[in-house]
Amino acid sequence: MHNQFKTIGIIGKHSDPRIVDTLSKLVHFLAQANYAVHVDLKCAHLLNIDFVNPCNIKLLGKTCDLIIAVGGDGTFLSAMRAIVDSNTPLLGINLGRLGFLVDISPDEMQLKLKNILDGRFIEENRFLLHAKIIRDGEVIQQEYAVNEVVVHRWVTPSMIEIVTHIDGVYLNSQRSDGLIISTPTGSTAYSLSAGGPIMHPSLNAIVLVPLNPHTLSNRPIVLHNSAEIQISFCQTEQINALVSCDNVEIPDVLISDKIVLTKHPSPIKIIHPEDLDYFHILRKKLSWSSGYHTLPHETIDR
Repeated sequence: MHNQFKTIGIIGKHSDPRIVDTLSKLVHFLAQANYAVHVDLKCAHLLNIDFVNPCNIKLLGKTCDLIIAVGGDGTFLSAMRAIVDSNTPLLGINLGRLGFLVDISPDEMQLKLKNILDGRFIEENRFLLHAKIIRDGEVIQQEYAVNEVVVHRWVTPSMIEIVTHIDGVYLNSQRSDGLIISTPTGSTAYSLSAGGPIMHPSLNAIVLVPLNPHTLSNRPIVLHNSAEIQISFCQTEQINALVSCDNVEIPDVLISDKIVLTKHPSPIKIIHPEDLDYFHILRKKLSWSSGYHTLPHETIDR
């Protein structure tokens, strides 16, 4: 569908010294193609370009038809949380190493973007987790997570004792260093390093992965993403826990608090080039099949 995007917003990793060159090329390319360009405030200040419209990152999703995140997967995650309620599609340009979410390199940026803006792309939905901290019956803080919500022990050498309920039904109690609650998007992040499974992004699933559990039979469990997960603590002595939602920390969680996790009702739309190959990304990122001389497009007779 040609020209379905009219106004394009850009969110960048402003702390990266390479950002100015890539941003400058990007905004000039878009302006020459007659797109209105809005750039998040911190990155706009780095550019000396008159036709760039500085915009608060929280407003970009409401004013633009497409958001482009320039940076790494961390920048992409921040952009996803910023536009969570806008239903605006998101595209990633990668400044770092091969990413799972940002799949366009600066070298191929103009060609890939031209194809995407001409309507040749793949669109997929990714869901987010909504985390609420409840104290004395009231929600004291809430955050969103694209990758994972993690409950950690904090400033204590002791394990924490976690009780988990699924849709109001008791699942288990565990003594561990913490618990990871991951989306399929996050299954290749912290969850993977803790022994969790890789889940294809299209799955409607959540995985719970214990961190260094005291009981070795306490293994990861995969749930449907419609489940409500409630986490509480059963310590008798007060300790503080730390809850992190991607890279956003919620400190000073008390043992009397409850953590309630649900799927956010609005998914994020992600735009990919039409030649996206998720399994190729897995092979490259995880160094699978290295040393084997198989053909990259070899088919198997069935």
